[in-house]
Parts: sequence; C-alpha cells; structure tokens
Amino acid sequence: MRRIFEEKAKPIPISREVVLKAYKKVRKNKGGAGIDHVSIEKYESDLSNNLYKLWNRLASGSYFPPAVKEKKIKKDNGKIRRLGIPTVSDRVAQQVIKDLIEPRLEAEFHSSSFGYRPLKSAHQALTCVRENVRNYAWVIDLDITAFFDNVDHEKMLKALDRHVEERWIKMYITRWLQAPVSKENGELLVNQRIGTPQGGVISPLLANLYLHYTFDKWMDLHFADLAFVRYADDIVIHCRSEKQAQFVLNKLNLRLGECNLSTHPDKTSIVYCKDYRRMEVGKKVKFNFLGFSFRPEGKPSKRGGMFLGFDCAISKKSYSKIVKEIRDFKFHRWNCTWQQIANLLNVKIRGWIQYYDKIKRRTLTSVFHRLHNRLLTWITNYYKRFKGSKRRAIAYLRHVHRRYPTLFYHWEIGYHLV
Repeated sequence: MRRIFEEKAKPIPISREVVLKAYKKVRKNKGGAGIDHVSIEKYESDLSNNLYKLWNRLASGSYFPPAVKEKKIKKDNGKIRRLGIPTVSDRVAQQVIKDLIEPRLEAEFHSSSFGYRPLKSAHQALTCVRENVRNYAWVIDLDITAFFDNVDHEKMLKALDRHVEERWIKMYITRWLQAPVSKENGELLVNQRIGTPQGGVISPLLANLYLHYTFDKWMDLHFADLAFVRYADDIVIHCRSEKQAQFVLNKLNLRLGECNLSTHPDKTSIVYCKDYRRMEVGKKVKFNFLGFSFRPEGKPSKRGGMFLGFDCAISKKSYSKIVKEIRDFKFHRWNCTWQQIANLLNVKIRGWIQYYDKIKRRTLTSVFHRLHNRLLTWITNYYKRFKGSKRRAIAYLRHVHRRYPTLFYHWEIGYHLV
C-alpha cells in the first residue's frame, strides 16, 4: 500500500503533520457527504490514497475545490436556510488553512466576539449580556439580513490582506469563496462575487473576520463607551437611552450598507430593560438571544418578598422546539420498558440541561412538566391497571421516581415531579 505521504519538495509549505491533524478534526466533527456522495466512512476506507492526493495537490498549488452541495433547512418561521456542504476532502483542505491562519486572526479579534472561537462560548456571551443589562437601560437587538449570503468577496480579501502575507493562502481562500454551488435542482451557480456558504469549515472564521472590521472595530472607533456582545452575526448593543440607541442604529445602518449588509427591518428592534429602577411604560421590554428570552421577571429579594428584575429564561421558540422533540419521539405509544425510555431520552435531556441550566438553574421546569405528562400517557397505555385513572398513574410515577431517582438524568440532578 502506498504510504500516505512521500517526501518530495513542494512549492507550498504544507506538511504531512498539518494534513493529518486537519483530517482528525474533520473526522471528529463528523458531517455528511458532499456532492461526490463520499461519507467520512467511505473516505476512510481508502485513507492512504485520499490523503496523499489531497496533500500533493495542496502542497503543489493545484488544488481546486469541487462544487458545494446545497442543502435547504426549513427554519422555525417557515423560511428556508441554505447550507453549503463541501466534500469530506474539501473540508480537510479548509481545515488545513484554518489551522494555519486562525491563531493570527484570534490575536486580533475583539473580546466581545464569542461565536465559533476557541475558548469562547455561547454561555460566556449570555453571561456578558446578563451583566450588561444591569448597567445599561436600553438594548439594540440587531439582526443582519442573510449575512452569509451577502459577504462581499473583495472586502473580505481586503481584510485578509491585513493579516495574511502568504499569497498561496489567499489563493486558496479566493477559490473557496468562488467555488460553484450545486443546487438541489441540479443547477450550478458559478462566478459568484458575494456570499460564503454556511457549512464550510473555514466560513465561520472568515465571517468573524468580516464582522470584525464591519462592526467590532467600527464600534470601538465610534462608540467606545458602549458595550456590545456578538455571537457570529447575532448582536446585542447596550445603550444608555432610547435616543442614543436610535442614533447608534441609524449610524449602524449606514455602516452596514457600506459593507453590502443590512439590518432586518422586522427582527431588529430597540428594547427597554425594564426593572424596579426603570419603570417607563409603553416600551418593548423583551428580546431573544441564543435561545434565551431576556425580559422583566419577579425575583426573590434577600430581605424577603419579591422585586422586578430583568433577566433571561428559555425562549418560547426554544421551549417549543424541545417540546416538539419530546412529542416526535412518540414513546407513549411504544411497548417498551422504563429503561428503554430512559436510554432514549437521557442523551437529549443531558444536552438540554447542559445548555440551558448552565445559565440559569431550573429554567427547564416547564419542559420536564410536559415530559412527565407524556410519561403519564405512556403509563396509562402500557399498564392495563392504570387505564382511565390518571390519579393512580401519577401515584405510580411518583413511586418510580422515589425508587429509581437516577433513572432519568433530570431526576438525578434534582428536578422533581410537580
């Protein structure tokens, strides 16, 4: 069998270790097949030849990315999000270049940018917003219209020039930006001058670079006294007054226009962070960010009683999505055991809790109330002795909870039956 790599002088300094490291990352992240229908498993069945060919072409400057396969994802609002799925080999190639340039770009990126960055997370972004709303009374909830579809290639490459000297790296990034897109109907889109496909390995890094100069640096230059939190193209800007918020938004609309972008007219809004100190009426007082809804809510006081605070909880959209997942399992119709149900659900339950409970404890209480109701339906269907008696089914569920308190993950960490 041919060795994965052969020692030959190449004009481009891409080492075998870099390609192998990139492949391992792509394999770990998984993902579907691209336009060539080659899955990771199939790619791995001839790994030696596949990696040799890729390394040889990358290191010689002769690598050209194949077309990106378009995949349409239906959004919650009924609209369509278009993803671009590269081939496995192309994902490895993108990972090679990403690994080479990411450290130098990371050294430049803003501390208030959190999306798709090493050692940064959505939880950190949410924590910053929670802290900022205590100090700023107003928020601009900013939504950029179809950001990934409107990235200007010329401006992207201009930003890249500031940090990347290697012509061969810029050559490959230009090829990825201009790679054709194979649509679901078979049409091939070529010679595009705007857009970077969502789904590419290098796309999030390039998106952060574009918004670093479009937004982050611009905010530092013009509104350095204000705070903002950005997670990819989801942005929250904190202001001191409604008048200031409107002024910033007007200026930002002009700025985005200069960069081939625009704010979504229906999804962008100015929000009042109403709490016990801020009691103006007739203002919008709620916004959503990263699956959470920020809004006024009653909070217990250390001195007893309650006070009006401004904080976050799981958003209605996220709640509905989780409830739909529970409903779609349809386990209440199955002829199965308690352990089989637990094995099915616990992977999902852990994921929900690790994301939502990390920001605010017990935020999923209403979700698990719905889950328990579905368990009651299963009990009355599965056990004939409980048929038609919800009261007895509840008593039996409480018995199971007491006897097997670690059966479901949320029981194990302290979520109890209501």
